[in-house]
Amino acid sequence: MSGTAGALYWESLGPDDGETVVLSAGLGGSGSYWASQVPELAKRYRVLVYDQFGTGRSGGEVPKFYTVKDMAAELDALLETTASGPVHFIGHALGGLIGLELARLSPGRLGSLLLINAWAEPNAFSRRCFSVRRKLLLSNGPEAYLEAQPLFLYPPVWIAENSEWLDQEITHQLAGFPPQENLLRRMHALQTWKMTPEELAEVRVDALVLATRDDSLVPWTCSQTLAARLPLSSVKLLPSGGHAINVTEPERFNTLMLNHLRKHRLPTEAKVNQEVL
Repeated sequence: MSGTAGALYWESLGPDDGETVVLSAGLGGSGSYWASQVPELAKRYRVLVYDQFGTGRSGGEVPKFYTVKDMAAELDALLETTASGPVHFIGHALGGLIGLELARLSPGRLGSLLLINAWAEPNAFSRRCFSVRRKLLLSNGPEAYLEAQPLFLYPPVWIAENSEWLDQEITHQLAGFPPQENLLRRMHALQTWKMTPEELAEVRVDALVLATRDDSLVPWTCSQTLAARLPLSSVKLLPSGGHAINVTEPERFNTLMLNHLRKHRLPTEAKVNQEVL
């Protein structure tokens, strides 16, 4: 099943009566980022993937002063029409920040969180990386931006071993590249986002914070700080996988993901309705 709610394109896969798992991508914003996770999840869960506003099949012009809170509000409106109860939320980088904002915006909406290479506040290293990426886009255009992107997402050995796939991916992404201003405004929202310790203390959702030591975009210590400030969290630190570990090591990631979901079963719809009454 697929559709458009507001300005967001979404797809639902897997059994309709399964627990709902929402997948939220990083800066790229496209639901296709989760290609290595959807087949495994859909065997048991109802999987909801979506293209974030201004990316992929979700059209629209990203407004000035756009924020991660705005992104969370857009997803909240989508879930209002596509999910009848609490959902599992899995977010990569920016997608994880959306999950944190959503947990504060709609308490009770999320039954569990899996945050991949996320953070609580800006850091100097990531700021430098995004500054370089922004300058590449402005001075050399989308092709140079996309050619450099793997250097931030994947480990060197993986890049060397998957050169042909990366070339195909760059061609695909170039054909569907979003309007430049949309990307720049989304990047600004990501770079300026932060959540205070007091605000994070309000996120009372069982959370697994997953980080990789060889992340070339976000230092793994950022995940440690985030986990320490979330009241119901645990942190898992992996030695390798890069920023996009769900792409580079899908089997390892999928095992961790499924174990997390099994550990945090959602209440049935009947139980939710009973609690509301």
